[in-house]
Amino acid sequence: MIVKAHQALQRDRSTALDPAPTGRGRDRSAPEVSFIICTRNRVAVLDACIKSVQAACRAHAGFAAELVVVDNGSSDRTAERLASIAAASDIPFTPVCEPRPGLAAARNAGLRRARGRVLVFVDDDCAVHRDYLRDLERHYASGEQWLIRGGRVELGDARDLPFTIKRSWARERLTPDVHPGGFVLGCNMTMHRDVAARIGYFDERFGAGGPLRSAEDTDYLVRAMLLGIAVEYVPDMTIFHHHGRRDRKAIEKLHRDYSLGNGGLCLKHVRHAPWLLRHFYWAARGAIRELAGGPAFDRELNLPHSPILASFPVLRLARRPRAEPVRQDQQANAQAR
Repeated sequence: MIVKAHQALQRDRSTALDPAPTGRGRDRSAPEVSFIICTRNRVAVLDACIKSVQAACRAHAGFAAELVVVDNGSSDRTAERLASIAAASDIPFTPVCEPRPGLAAARNAGLRRARGRVLVFVDDDCAVHRDYLRDLERHYASGEQWLIRGGRVELGDARDLPFTIKRSWARERLTPDVHPGGFVLGCNMTMHRDVAARIGYFDERFGAGGPLRSAEDTDYLVRAMLLGIAVEYVPDMTIFHHHGRRDRKAIEKLHRDYSLGNGGLCLKHVRHAPWLLRHFYWAARGAIRELAGGPAFDRELNLPHSPILASFPVLRLARRPRAEPVRQDQQANAQAR
């Protein structure tokens, strides 16, 4: 069912993500940062997310920011609530309606409407640390532009199970020796606008609500690496994830969804990123060892390796990419920079 949008929400119809203008072409009224928040039927938690971003913007007002909130076909009162927030917000606020289902489709709608030089993806069940913009500005002040950067993800509620978080205190860059899944989480992922313009849109087969259920953010990281664009994790730029999963069944389902998405990722990129097969081999070896009494995939939550292997027989969806493929001329241009 497609829910008609509130009149204050506009259906996104643009088709291209423009790079950041330079020199005389730059709009001086454009914000430095665009926070892109995608939501579906979570009006109960959305307010806290938006308020945390607004508080971070006020705490560092010199680094001008905007909020772009994409309603991904909600059937609750999300549209009306966004219209109300937009009317009262002291921070530039753009509500967008994208009724096509899927987180990747919603992220793409946000990309098309965002005006900032730096793009920040935050999930609707997250809260941004008050100093987030200060950390963000410090990192981007280095002048290094051609990278995707993600920050720390803490549990927002100690009652939630420790999943979909990243607490490492080590600043590091992604290499083929590390599986890209979870290296930078999509709920706290930033990039320069020119980086997004180079990589293109999210593959809409991936992500929650899509056929492959997850890994739209991981697919984006792999595509960045194939273009010679670095992926960096930093232990600040903190958000708090209020995911609300407190029973094992919910975590096990999410683990299966992640395994399906990561399997599709491997098949999609096997030609240009064969190093992903190495991680599948390690998972297969871990599953065999687990059957013989070895450690689980996630020792803290005792999640098994088996869903990773079970995903492969059903992954014919990954054969023909819907997103822009990595072209050899793009790869050469990126590596020449």
